[in-house]
Amino acid sequence: MISKIQRRNKIKTRIRGKVSGTAARPRMTVFRSNKQIYVQLIDDLAGKTLAAASSKGIESGNKTEIAAKVGEAIAQKAIAAGITEVVFDRNGYLFHGRVKSLADAARNGGLKF
Repeated sequence: MISKIQRRNKIKTRIRGKVSGTAARPRMTVFRSNKQIYVQLIDDLAGKTLAAASSKGIESGNKTEIAAKVGEAIAQKAIAAGITEVVFDRNGYLFHGRVKSLADAARNGGLKF
């Protein structure tokens, strides 16, 4: 029987085979732990993180609302860095709940993906 972590890693590998970020269109990757959510904009060609945001320090609201605030924060940082288009990497997580909330908030903040 395959565990939940092995299943996610299998999906993550399949996604990463198709998705890659550049300086003009970086990869926006999401990591979701039990308590926090993190997002990074990564240029895979140079191997650099261009911008990052996390839920550390945000205490008001439930997890989905906090994820939306993180999405808004990464959109602001990306636009300040001159990035308007990204490639979304859900990192093996299902696209619902906190991941969807973060993505929708980033779209509303001005990012295109």
